[in-house]
Amino acid sequence: MAEQLPEEFVSDILSSHVNSPGQLLPILLDVQHKVGYLPEEGVQTIAEFLGIDVGEIYSVASFYSQFRLTPIGKYHIQVCRGTACHIRGAPRILGELENQTGISEGETSSDMKYTLETVACMGCCALAPAIKVNSNVHGELTTRKADEVMHSLPEEETDDS
Repeated sequence: MAEQLPEEFVSDILSSHVNSPGQLLPILLDVQHKVGYLPEEGVQTIAEFLGIDVGEIYSVASFYSQFRLTPIGKYHIQVCRGTACHIRGAPRILGELENQTGISEGETSSDMKYTLETVACMGCCALAPAIKVNSNVHGELTTRKADEVMHSLPEEETDDS
């Protein structure tokens, strides 16, 4: 069976929503969850479905930080930069991850293997410093433990970002 294209996912998602401008956020959230980002073709399809301008969708999508307009890597690495994590070494962990991945914070590797980001707080201060790789949280990190996490990635689940 052929893999679905992002615009096919969008069409499937739209089939479960009513045609109402109040559905924009729920639709965008569903697309983001299923596709991982808001593909350009999908945004056009959503605009046509809701009868709104594409610019309105981009305005909403750029306002909320959880929406992405570009795809992310297979391994979505988020480094907590909250107070507890920062004090306990998150900047060193970020530096180690930048060295391991060859990319800087906010970037995706050209091979689409890694996306490296910082987040304000992950809500797991007792585990500081912490990172999240896809849906897996790793805490009480040192640069050595961060290196071990990176070497364990091929075994991790990647279906939930």
